[in-house]
Amino acid sequence: MPQMMPLNWLMLFTFFGVMLLMFNVMNYYSPYKLPSTSTSIKTLTKSMSWKW
Repeated sequence: MPQMMPLNWLMLFTFFGVMLLMFNVMNYYSPYKLPSTSTSIKTLTKSMSWKW
């Protein structure tokens, strides 16, 4: 029935929207630790020292 197609598109849109939100929340609250940023900042500033 073609009259029900907008409801199907709305259900798909809400489903994928909720999946996207859940994926982003799971990545935001993931428990892994990043390496310490102080060492990476030191090496970055060391390599960026310009000799004018």
